[in-house]
Amino acid sequence: MFTPYYRPRRLRRNDAIRELVRETNLSVNDLILPLFVVEGENIKNPISSMPGNDQLSIDLLIKEVREVYNLGIRSIILFGIPDQKDATGSDAVNEKGIIQRAVMAVKEAVPEMYVITDVCFCEYTDHGHCGAIVDGHVDNDTTLQMLSDQVITHARAGADMVAPSGMMDGMVGAIRKGLDDNNFENIPIMSYAAKYASGFYGPFREAAESTPQFGDRRAYQMDPANSREAMYEVELDVNEGADIIMVKPALSYLDIIHKVKTQINLPVAAYNVSGEFSMVKAAAKLGWIDEQKVAMEILTSIKRAGADLILTYYAKDAASWLNQ
Repeated sequence: MFTPYYRPRRLRRNDAIRELVRETNLSVNDLILPLFVVEGENIKNPISSMPGNDQLSIDLLIKEVREVYNLGIRSIILFGIPDQKDATGSDAVNEKGIIQRAVMAVKEAVPEMYVITDVCFCEYTDHGHCGAIVDGHVDNDTTLQMLSDQVITHARAGADMVAPSGMMDGMVGAIRKGLDDNNFENIPIMSYAAKYASGFYGPFREAAESTPQFGDRRAYQMDPANSREAMYEVELDVNEGADIIMVKPALSYLDIIHKVKTQINLPVAAYNVSGEFSMVKAAAKLGWIDEQKVAMEILTSIKRAGADLILTYYAKDAASWLNQ
């Protein structure tokens, strides 16, 4: 009988040794929770395709943020959904818009919470696209000025960080200039630098009420088949002044996360998006998988690939599991 010369199983015999040699450690400090805010009072609209997630009015958002903070989660990203939408998404640049008031309320109630704002127009426009429409298409350079105006209102409201997600060419540079010219040079930018035109966004579009009313977003979001292009996009955003680089989605793009991590010296974020979350929820509901085990395995794989920060709808659950 052959006797093995090498026995890697020696380091797997029990929890103690497995934890000692574990190469990747997921922490609650790695997690950012996305939250959706709407107008009104005492509003809690369950998002049917994202079990456990809701659209919340500002009063209930504050209650949620306090609960989240007590779980040890120190960072959130806010998405605003206004009552009235128009062609230019005017609520997005309104000093008293839904997201601006939400930021002020959160910072007043839980000042220690780190508040990131999504910077885009798809939630605010009646056509559901991420900027100004000219001749049937999203006009890149007109949208840049809109983004600059938008982030200034976020910064004035008290946002700690802004996160442009529209994939407009030059968006980071325009936002950096807008912030710096208005004495907000200390506000960092987390750029959705490599954001793919993915089929995994479906549930989010229900949550943010942002489904395009015509066409799709492939003319500005990236082709899922492309890898080199992602690195070009990342390089541009680094050169324009991004402080953190994001890859979105995460699970089908672990190779991109790893590439970005190995080729740049900035922190790397990854967005564990709605479709990735909802698939696990659906399979768990049917009894096909162990939800906790699979969700934590996914989050660990995202960190193992190189993500320093993970935006995930599993943040609350993961924080509870990690605190057990």
